[in-house]
Amino acid sequence: MAISISAVLFLLVLAVIFMRNGGLKVSHALVCLLLGFLLAGTGMAPTIHSGLTATADIVGSLRP
Repeated sequence: MAISISAVLFLLVLAVIFMRNGGLKVSHALVCLLLGFLLAGTGMAPTIHSGLTATADIVGSLRP
């Protein structure tokens, strides 16, 4: 659950930055939001979740 919340907050911050810089319009952000909700209800949701978890594990295991 912590990974999901972190990913959502990260994407939210990126969306806000893009909107303030004029690179992302509100309509584009809404389309992306709706796409995310639709993907969460499909059969691909477990695959996407496991991919994000694997990526977070790899990034978490990196040592500078």
